[in-house]
Amino acid sequence: FRWRHRFLHLAKADRPAQLAGIAEADEMFFLESQKGSRQLDRTPRKRGGVARRRGINSEHVCVLVARDRAGGTHDFVTGRGAVTAAQLHQHLFPVLDPDVLLVTDGHPAYRSFARSAGITHEAVNLRAGERVRGALHVQNVNAYHRRFRQWLARFNGVASCYLPNYLGWQWAIDGQRIDSAEGMLRIALRGTSHNER
Repeated sequence: FRWRHRFLHLAKADRPAQLAGIAEADEMFFLESQKGSRQLDRTPRKRGGVARRRGINSEHVCVLVARDRAGGTHDFVTGRGAVTAAQLHQHLFPVLDPDVLLVTDGHPAYRSFARSAGITHEAVNLRAGERVRGALHVQNVNAYHRRFRQWLARFNGVASCYLPNYLGWQWAIDGQRIDSAEGMLRIALRGTSHNER
């Protein structure tokens, strides 16, 4: 376990410099987990527990994923609860090409962020049943969410503090970017000093 995270801590930094063209962004949420922690800041839950309140709230950890149509992907663990415009400025803005077209769902934080950042933005109204409008959709990023959840299920729950490492691992294997342990080792050894994509 210790060696796994030593390698993943480095491999997760192997990302494209910026997302260009059409980039989709959306969040996925995981029940916050302090698995393995010796001191909890809440009452313990049974294995496979559920949140005490319905809907997205402070018991959930938000993972923001942005992905362009070329497959370039960035992901960020933004914290507990729904994503905010300030978090989008902090995490998303630095990895977007100035000429990008950002496509999201109708969450108001994206609209506020895009307006203040000067980013071209289009939203699809998923609540109204609008999934595709011409070339505008978030199906690319949502498919990535689905693949990550399916892949993560094999670990039977991971601590929230390790989510960035598992996200990096998924990015490394998604789309067959690596096909061997040696390939993973090369990515890990590059660390943060080199970024090819």
